[in-house]
Amino acid sequence: MLNFFKNLFGFDAPTPNFKDLVANDALIIDVRSPQEFTGGNVAGSINIPLDRLAAHSPKLDKTRTVITCCASGMRSGMARTSLLNQGFAEVHNGGGWLSLNNKLGFE
Repeated sequence: MLNFFKNLFGFDAPTPNFKDLVANDALIIDVRSPQEFTGGNVAGSINIPLDRLAAHSPKLDKTRTVITCCASGMRSGMARTSLLNQGFAEVHNGGGWLSLNNKLGFE
């Protein structure tokens, strides 16, 4: 059962170098609510709430690397799975936005 959740939320994959991904034009999608996003976010990220992701994803480049983030990593894991199921080539769960911010070297 634990492996099911690891696969579902993307916690089974090795941790990528998020700085390198962003340096190579990865798109950061924050899937929290607009109110949460306004309260703080990763510089350069875009806000597409999880419940609106499927409607907005056709407008995104499926060949571009995507990093998802949220408050804790749960919604971003669901977003990762959704985008992969929609044919996106490379999607990484960045976890919570504060943690991703630290991994990117932002304060």
